Amino acid sequence: MTVYFVTGTDTDAGKTLVTSALLCAAKQQQLSTLGLKPIASGSHITVDGLRNSDALALQQQSAPPVDYTTVNPWAFAPAIAPHLAASEAGRALNVNSVVASLTATLNDMPRDLTIIEGAGGWRVPLNEHDDFSDIPRMMQLPVILVVGLKLGCLNHARLTAEVIAADGLMLAGWVGSVVDPVFSSDTARIDANIALLKNTLNAPCLGIIPHLATADATHARHALSLSALLNTSALNQEAAL
Repeated sequence: MTVYFVTGTDTDAGKTLVTSALLCAAKQQQLSTLGLKPIASGSHITVDGLRNSDALALQQQSAPPVDYTTVNPWAFAPAIAPHLAASEAGRALNVNSVVASLTATLNDMPRDLTIIEGAGGWRVPLNEHDDFSDIPRMMQLPVILVVGLKLGCLNHARLTAEVIAADGLMLAGWVGSVVDPVFSSDTARIDANIALLKNTLNAPCLGIIPHLATADATHARHALSLSALLNTSALNQEAAL
């Protein structure tokens, strides 16, 4: 069982697209998969309860199938920071309860590849004392960083990678996701940005997802290298022996 945590340089960096695409690629290789988004704000009301589009995308790429509440046990309606959404809903978030829930799910549903998707960036708060980053830190999970390719991404990516390392976690790989098509219109400049990231982020680049007309897992998976991610995991397991 291989488990990763996905974070981004910012909100809307492309975390869900990358997570679902990696799971889709694993399914194509006949691997069992599980996508988890424990906390999601920005959910819509349905007859079955609150549903979040990102969590639904991960549920779709989980094989064998799982219930929605397995993927997303904490869903909130307003599209705001999770700790504010939880407060408005009269619910409390804390890292211990989230980690306990995730651990139980991982024990009950071992899969070849499980990816847990965070919310926003690395230091998004859960409450006044806990941050989202405390979840992978407590679980000692390797991290995949999604870099939203736009103006300012070099600083955001390098700072995020530095704090992941400072928190004692391994950066297993990073993915560039073109979120600003205008930024990518100058080929020479975006190539220079990507080259700098490849030279400065101490992890393999798993791929660069272009700005897609249809931004879904089926299309995005072709831009990613699942083998590069799994090879990194295998090498680290060997090093730990």
